[in-house]
Amino acid sequence: MPNSSTILLVDDEDSIQTLLTFPLERDGYRVVQARDGEEALRRFDDEAVDLVILDVMLPRLDGLEVCKRLRNQSDVPIIMLTARGEELDKVLGLELGADDYITKPFSIREFRSRVRALLRRAAVPRATAEREETIERGELKIDLPRRTVQIRGETIQLTFIEFEMLVVLASSPGVVFARRELLERLRGGSDYREPRTIDVHVRHLREKIERDPSDPELILTIRGAGYRFRPE
Repeated sequence: MPNSSTILLVDDEDSIQTLLTFPLERDGYRVVQARDGEEALRRFDDEAVDLVILDVMLPRLDGLEVCKRLRNQSDVPIIMLTARGEELDKVLGLELGADDYITKPFSIREFRSRVRALLRRAAVPRATAEREETIERGELKIDLPRRTVQIRGETIQLTFIEFEMLVVLASSPGVVFARRELLERLRGGSDYREPRTIDVHVRHLREKIERDPSDPELILTIRGAGYRFRPE
């Protein structure tokens, strides 16, 4: 339920805090505010946070560094807020483990849609925690209730989106998924989003599970079509 979700909103501008807190609270979420990077890390440690909304430009510790540190300790969904046209910020944020980004200026409708989609996806494992279900594909083992992944006997840490993407692909070996279809599956919609961001997540996932990420054996690129998991 939305009113059980806590959102950490990190932005140093009072106007942005006010602008975004109001619709979030109206939708039933609890909002915890932080105005610099160091405060964001403290508040995250003190609260049970379900989603982080993180501006790139922050005093004391920038958003990219905060994203990196959060990702080292948690797979909590992270949405980055970036300045208009700052492509480098978007790519770096995704490389460091962010799940999504929104470019300023943005509509409140778009913002609410992104938040709802990520929280809805993140809530699914909780709702199905009683299931004893695993996906095994050769040396890859995915424990769905525990959200853990082992490859060649070694446990690896994935971000929220990386885990969801691996589950989608590994659940249907040989099936080709277009980038936009993956966006639909992972985020509850593809509106407002650039399908090419899927490529960044796939590259990051390959770096964690493939023996040689430059010559993948598990997640295959189908030129002009999308991606598929190796057929059985």
